[in-house]
Amino acid sequence: MLLQVVHRGRSLAPTLVPSVTPPPGGTGLGDEVAPGVVAAASEGDARAFETILRHYDRRLRVIADRILDDRQAMDDALQEVAIKALRGLPSFRGDAPLGAWLCRIATTTCLDHLRRRRPEDPTAPDELPAARSALQQDPADALDDRERLLAALRTLPPGHRAAIVLVDQFGYDYRTAAETLGVPVGTAASRVASARARLRALLAAGEEVER
Repeated sequence: MLLQVVHRGRSLAPTLVPSVTPPPGGTGLGDEVAPGVVAAASEGDARAFETILRHYDRRLRVIADRILDDRQAMDDALQEVAIKALRGLPSFRGDAPLGAWLCRIATTTCLDHLRRRRPEDPTAPDELPAARSALQQDPADALDDRERLLAALRTLPPGHRAAIVLVDQFGYDYRTAAETLGVPVGTAASRVASARARLRALLAAGEEVER
């Protein structure tokens, strides 16, 4: 997939990797691009901006994949994320890591896409059914069985999906996750706790069925 945009009079064509469902695992959370690259991109350097897109591509793609669960929608959303990042970068002040800033753009963009695609759920998003049981292990420990975990993730409301991906997969603290999602810290923590309980229950139920 090729994204074509014009960056202050220059043609910019950053190549994003083909649409694939990203595997779970390390995300390079602590690996941020150098401040000089950010500064250059903010001043209109097309190569620097392409470096940023390539550097954070996998992280943003994981968010889009987990929230949207639709490859075409994911590609559309990532194009929009790149354009928003291009337009917003000159005003980026560095109060948060660039990766967190981009993740917030990706999260809000994907949630907006999902809202346009589906009618609003009249049930409050934090009102998940109570878990029937809980595994002692964290859902992250079950990542070897990727298909079951992804199927379980699809049952979560989008806000819960995004919260648990940000905290349990990317390692963001609750404050950063809350800022990324645009919700209070308590809401982010509640969503993660509810999502963990739901995943544990579903994964436990799956194990019982297989036995």
